[in-house]
Order: sequence, then C-alpha cells, then structure tokens
Amino acid sequence: MDGELRSLTERLRNEAAGSAEYDRLVATEDADALASALTETGQPLWARELVAFRLGLAGDRRAFEALVLLLNHREPQRCASAAYALARLGDPRTARAAAALATNELRVAYALHPIRLLVELRAPEAVPALITTLERRLRPHDPYRSVALACVQGLGALGDDRARPVLSEALAHPALAEAAVHALALLPARKG
Repeated sequence: MDGELRSLTERLRNEAAGSAEYDRLVATEDADALASALTETGQPLWARELVAFRLGLAGDRRAFEALVLLLNHREPQRCASAAYALARLGDPRTARAAAALATNELRVAYALHPIRLLVELRAPEAVPALITTLERRLRPHDPYRSVALACVQGLGALGDDRARPVLSEALAHPALAEAAVHALALLPARKG
C-alpha cells in the first residue's frame, strides 16, 4: 500500500467512526463502484476524499473535480492529500486548476498546496502563477508569509529567469530574504 494512502486511510478511519461503508470503500478494487460513491448524494466528506484519492492514484480522471475541490479545502491535510493524488492523476487540466487556485486572491489562505503542486508538476502555468501570487504577497503587512515563502522556494526550484525581478524584490522582506537569496542563486547565470 502506498504510504500516503496508508496515512490517509488511518486519518479517515477516525472520521468514519467504524462505518461499514468505510471498510467497503477501502477494500473494493472496483473503480466503477468508487466512482459511483464519489457522486452519490449524502456521502460524508471522508468518503468523498477516500474515493477521490484512490481514483486519483489509479489515474482515473473521474476524480479530477473532487480532488480540485479538496485541494482548496480549509483543512490542510485534505489539501495535501488532494495535491498528492492530483500529481499522480495525470490529468492535463490539473496545472490550470492549480494555477487558478494559487492566484485566487479570495482564497489565498488556502494557496499553499496549489503552489506546491504547481512546482511539482513543473507545468508552463507554474512560473506565471507563482510570480503573480508572490507579487501580491509583497505588500506591507501581508499576513500570508507561508504562501509567499512557498512561492519564493518554488520559483527557485523551477529555475526560470522570469522570476528574477520578483525574487529581487523579495530580498527587501526580512521573512523572505534568505530564501530569496537561495532562489536567485538557482536561476540561470545572466549572460553579458
């Protein structure tokens, strides 16, 4: 069993509180039964998360919408599991959805996992989305330093020179300066 799946099933076992439905959803290998459970009315959140995660790991694109919703959830553990499954799903819509979530200023408090997913995917949408998000975080007294830090680190990992101006601007922010120095060092050397 995948380590992330084991961790997820242990966490959700507690939420399911001994439900027979939990045991059924964990045990079944029938993708159609899982997909059916994903769309049944009245399913608890733990069941939708479990099914979407399992389908995502299996590369079944029927999990995409549910995983994107979980990627933007208020509970970080749900976001992390959704990002893990989305990275393995192989759906071409994933990067665009993650970029939309990362740059949604109304949901910036939940942007951390979409940002990390974009970096992992190394998709064309990643650098522009991280630059946009970081530029917004460089305002005075912005409360989302963890999001800004994830952007700085991600831009360094992606190593795209388009990030140089915003990373240089991040040097002026004490909470980001050390990470910005490291990120700038990872960018390609300038010619000339």
